[in-house]
Amino acid sequence: MVHGMGLYEEYFEAIKKGKKRVEVRLNDERRRAIKVGDTIEFIGVPDQNEILKVKVIELRRYDTFQEMYEDIPFADFDCENWTMEEMMAGTYEIYSREQEKAYGTLAITMEY
Repeated sequence: MVHGMGLYEEYFEAIKKGKKRVEVRLNDERRRAIKVGDTIEFIGVPDQNEILKVKVIELRRYDTFQEMYEDIPFADFDCENWTMEEMMAGTYEIYSREQEKAYGTLAITMEY
């Protein structure tokens, strides 16, 4: 199955360069349909002029982003020199604590 998702340009480029192996998402209804072996087509935003296809090789679900970040090395997110505080602040710029509580979180390990 193929899933389409928007992705900010800096993360899009990090996947292309092989630096980002894990994508962070809410475990909402759309993401619950993703299975290992599926394809994700990332569309670079805001330009939306390039598509990047990756294969899902692992899915890990967590109640909170902090649990995820405590379990997965920051380097897998291309955030090797970040602190936990920076990881959390960056994530909460995209997702709210209310969304996190409602859906939980999903770490999508992929290969390009």
